Amino acid sequence: MRIMLNHRILGRFAERLRTLTGEQHEWLDAWDWPAGRVTAAMGETDVYVGSRLTEEDARRGARLRLVHVVGAGHDGIPLAALGPDVSVANTHHHGGSIAEHVLMCVMMLARNVLTADAELRAGRWLSVAVDSALPFGGTLRGRRVGVIGFGETGTEIGRLCQAVGLGVRAVRRDPTAPLPTDLRPDWVGGTDRLPELLAESDVVVVTVPLSAATRGLIGRAELAAMGRGALLVNVARGPVVQEEALYEALTAGTIAGAALDVWWAAPPDAPSRLPFHTLRNVVMTPHNSGHTEETFAARAEDIAANINSLAAGRPLANVVRAGHG
Repeated sequence: MRIMLNHRILGRFAERLRTLTGEQHEWLDAWDWPAGRVTAAMGETDVYVGSRLTEEDARRGARLRLVHVVGAGHDGIPLAALGPDVSVANTHHHGGSIAEHVLMCVMMLARNVLTADAELRAGRWLSVAVDSALPFGGTLRGRRVGVIGFGETGTEIGRLCQAVGLGVRAVRRDPTAPLPTDLRPDWVGGTDRLPELLAESDVVVVTVPLSAATRGLIGRAELAAMGRGALLVNVARGPVVQEEALYEALTAGTIAGAALDVWWAAPPDAPSRLPFHTLRNVVMTPHNSGHTEETFAARAEDIAANINSLAAGRPLANVVRAGHG
């Protein structure tokens, strides 16, 4: 088969993918190709590996049998533009990495690390030892985290937060779905219990996929319900949280702080049209919370296994859309 690898990060594992799938396939390392070259090659491509695909390229994929997303979210793939015989699969393994990132950011916000760092770099020794007017930082033990979405990422966040003494509660589409046996949340409810979760949580973590139902899910009313001491962490998609509402809440003190790993725009544009970068109560990262070697090495294994299954006529794993061929 002819396989197009159009993903810069997974490109670091290109040799591993070749080793795992054998020498019988032709691989196209396309992550640095101009768009026109990708389009020109789509008609002769059997497997496309990447996170984004234009509608034109999807329609040109006359030979396509599999589009393999390099991650969980497949919102960058125009499913309707693909031929009926094309299967789409995804992969995961990011939950543990994102959970560590979330806990790191919450600790930074709870202990005012951003302000302390900026002040010390400017030559000012800012601590309660020299300024009795400064507020203390706080420990996390005994606080409550509310997780919106309780899939792989959400449950890993719950497990890690639980380990450091945070109480965990969550809302999800199916509150009756089984949980890992070592995870003991205070409660798990349906999405109708979101107002309760917001009101009861010291930290709110957003992990839901972007959809028509979740776009703008967190707005002015929801931020106000959280309370002035609460923190918001978004590791889902930027538009799940209303941009203007969040900036207003952070500048007005409606909430205490936020950690944002996802944004409302992508390079080469600025992440937001609002000056979040001027706020010391915001931890900003460039959508890299899941970017660890462990995450992508495991994803490469999954993708290679599915390519091998496709070549051998075996069922695919992690299918989000089954082709009819």
